[in-house]
Amino acid sequence: MNTRTAVITALLIITIVTPGSALLGEKEYPKFLEEPWDHSPITVYIDEQNIPPHYSPTYPATVVSAMEYWENGGNGKLSYTPVFELVNTSDADIYIMWVENMEEVTGAEEGVAGFCRPMIANGRYVHADIVLEVGDYRGFSWQQYGDANMEQLVTHELGHALGLGHSNDPRDIMYPTYEQRENINPLLVETTYPLIIIAVLIAIGISGYLGVGWLRYHKRRQKLEDKLLKK
Repeated sequence: MNTRTAVITALLIITIVTPGSALLGEKEYPKFLEEPWDHSPITVYIDEQNIPPHYSPTYPATVVSAMEYWENGGNGKLSYTPVFELVNTSDADIYIMWVENMEEVTGAEEGVAGFCRPMIANGRYVHADIVLEVGDYRGFSWQQYGDANMEQLVTHELGHALGLGHSNDPRDIMYPTYEQRENINPLLVETTYPLIIIAVLIAIGISGYLGVGWLRYHKRRQKLEDKLLKK
């Protein structure tokens, strides 16, 4: 675990942002801050160096889609129009990283698939860390999140980084539960497709070999029975 991951983990253990369940009953849409950033564009760094084993190189594209969602109006609850800029430095306003499994790596509660940890000074955000997991356990098996699910997670956490809290509307992206729309990453299917074809061909070959062997055995036995019967 690198130093930055250790720091983020410590911050999560000390205080996970759990936007007010008490706010869900309020008439006004819950927000942390009306305008959290005092500048534009908001810079974003996608960490593709410190990645977990099951990280997919398609995940950064989901971040871009999530940024476009909010730049194009999002869920209509922002009082300003955010503008993002991708940068190549970890000192960006928003730092996005992935971990293999949130529960195992950060000690988060079961069901937490991502979190946003903003740092606030003088009533404004000065930095925000977004941590996302690449998969979770379903029963006894671990499954990786596909791109559709990852985009939903990123979009939700970016909403927190823009000052929004949790919504009580299940149709809202800021509703605090996620729908598993896609459990298999297309990239993984594409990567393993040749192996699947080879496995099928081997199975067919083995079946064919066994079939030919059985026919040969049957013919030999028939000849032997005919020979014995003639005697």
